[in-house]
Amino acid sequence: GPLYDSTAYTQCKEHPEKALYGGGVLFNFNKGIIGIAVEDGITSSYNYNMSSSLVLYNLTHDTIYSFSAWLRIEDLDSVMIRARLETENETYNCIGTVLAKRGCWSFLKGGFVLNYPSNSSTIFFQNTDGIDVDNIDIASPSLQPFTKQQWRINQQYIINTKRKRAVTIHVSDTNGRKLQGASVYVEQISKDFPIGSAISKTILGNLPYQNWFVKRFNAAVFENELKWYATEPHEGKVNYTISDQMMQFVRANKIIARGHNIFWEDPKYIPAWVLNLTGTQLQSAVNYRIRSLINQYKTEFIHWDVSNEMLHFDFYEQRLGPNATFHFFEAAHESDPLATLFMNDFNVVETCSDVNSSVDAYISRIRELRQYGVFMDGIGLEGHFTKPNLPLIRAILDKLATLDLPIWLTEIDISNTLDQDTQAIYLEQVLREGFSHPSVNGIMLWTALHPNGCYQMCLTDNDMNNLPAGDVVDKLIEEWQTGHVEGVTDEHGSHSFYGFLGEYRISVEYHNRTTSSTFSLCRGEETRHVTVTL
Repeated sequence: GPLYDSTAYTQCKEHPEKALYGGGVLFNFNKGIIGIAVEDGITSSYNYNMSSSLVLYNLTHDTIYSFSAWLRIEDLDSVMIRARLETENETYNCIGTVLAKRGCWSFLKGGFVLNYPSNSSTIFFQNTDGIDVDNIDIASPSLQPFTKQQWRINQQYIINTKRKRAVTIHVSDTNGRKLQGASVYVEQISKDFPIGSAISKTILGNLPYQNWFVKRFNAAVFENELKWYATEPHEGKVNYTISDQMMQFVRANKIIARGHNIFWEDPKYIPAWVLNLTGTQLQSAVNYRIRSLINQYKTEFIHWDVSNEMLHFDFYEQRLGPNATFHFFEAAHESDPLATLFMNDFNVVETCSDVNSSVDAYISRIRELRQYGVFMDGIGLEGHFTKPNLPLIRAILDKLATLDLPIWLTEIDISNTLDQDTQAIYLEQVLREGFSHPSVNGIMLWTALHPNGCYQMCLTDNDMNNLPAGDVVDKLIEEWQTGHVEGVTDEHGSHSFYGFLGEYRISVEYHNRTTSSTFSLCRGEETRHVTVTL
């Protein structure tokens, strides 16, 4: 089957690039309008269509379709364009978006999976109000189908090449003579890729919950206990007792943790006393919040979500001016310079129907902050899904990856409007998409356990028995680790294997002699060679 093309563009270009996959099933796209492009002295032509729609024929259900096109507008300076798919049976309101600009070409990338086959379907290019955009040019459209098996093979190819690496163990004596027939035992003792979950204060003193968590996860995030309303519900009365105890649990079990969050822009989650502050009083309060929180936990958290959900809300910028967010990032970086500072928002990968958090809106905000010199180092994608659109998730990750910043899926869960078995099916799909994208550096689940359940999705019941989603997590954690490797050195005194990235312990036996050591397996294109001397 076809190899997935992760190519993406986020800059508006004078000329469109060639269609991905040669256009896929749209390979014969030709409307007779010819554009001429000259680049590096080479002249080439491209076809484009002056229309606000594309007609597709004979689409099959359960096929994964990756869609892309270059778009250009003439009448407006810029407009957010949404691709909407209509079939005989149903409408998909958004299969991809792009912020198009006047006089240059912008790249839209997305995709869809049909619930029913379609003889004739139409992709409409509309503004966010659902109105067709006039005077729009379409170039290099591509529609590439993948079967579910082909999609899984592509995922596994990336996992094999980016999450794993070849290792060759060489065994010799102290004189350098290679030893054939030595027994080699290799065990992965830690994983490079962080997979974790939110925890809450309910884990404190709950030994079964703690044991269940530590057995599976190497990363954690505090669900609510670091938020301003939790640490300072009343002005001047700061209390880190609970978060300190949670951090002690994290430290004791050698788990990394994300700092969530310094500020939350949604007024519903801002302390009531802060809502009444303005001007210098509010500025003084936010300055103290940053100093107090980070001084308490400097170097403890690998990340800070600095200004949570700032694509949807702007309480502090309304009160303190348009530079407020810049000052938050600047102060956080000065206070904890080794922590990675994140934006974190919802409806970026979950859907493309939310105009506030489209992939281009996210990218525009990052670039805007960069102009102010913001030390913003990470992309946080919450991931509160109902039914995931797999090719859309992959396309959005491709576009974000062009920024060369670490991407984390920070709050993954599946809506509780679905039954537990369906939650588990969709959770596995999302986790496989994240783990198989080379620019995703970590995955966090939003599954902190409470006596009355979880935010949307639980992994276990209150007796720590796995629910279907928990079984999925266990299956994938086992699948994505090397486990034990045993072998015997060949005539060259070597033994080779493929292993997931991480830390390893190796033991070698030869004629009643044994030795042990450790080695690291980090990302790289070349085989990792480890020499053991007996």
